[in-house]
Amino acid sequence: MSAFDENDLIERLAAGDRPAFREFVERYKRVVYRLAYDLAGNHADAEDISQDVFIKVFRSIGTFRKGSRLNSWLYRVTINACHDFYRRKPREVRAISGVSLSDEKAPDLPTHDWSDRPEKGSEAAFLQGRINRALAIVTEQERAAFVLRHYEELDLKSIAAAMEVSVGSVKSYLSRGLRKIRSELADIHGPAQVKVSYE
Repeated sequence: MSAFDENDLIERLAAGDRPAFREFVERYKRVVYRLAYDLAGNHADAEDISQDVFIKVFRSIGTFRKGSRLNSWLYRVTINACHDFYRRKPREVRAISGVSLSDEKAPDLPTHDWSDRPEKGSEAAFLQGRINRALAIVTEQERAAFVLRHYEELDLKSIAAAMEVSVGSVKSYLSRGLRKIRSELADIHGPAQVKVSYE
């Protein structure tokens, strides 16, 4: 989406335009779902969190500052929605009439094609499963920093903006999280070779 189209969509959203909201959901639901899934680790919670994200967007689009990066703002809303989701007991079931993320079981997400080397696919799937389990032992902040850096491939400044913390804090979260993950994966051919870049 061009900057002009994005700004037009945001202005229509801020004016309470329902068709604009539907368009926004269609354009960004895969981005939001993917991050929610990586943070939550399962489809059911990722769907609920995604619903929460778009409700928050609908209610707070007026706080979006022109000239800011929409993706960074969406990352921030998603991270906060995930934190809120797991602190809320019992969960409130909320929905906006006419808007659904459940037209299919889950949005299509990009996957690596290992059809030419099935043994690599199996190995990668095993390692990914172990990493996902290892991520369950880190803090919310460490997991968010790890996911944004290694899955979303954001630079440190973008991660800091999305998490509303300093770059130094991001480095600290990544360092502590990686130590825990490496320790958890240490039985796989020695200490796990999970690398981090501070660029």
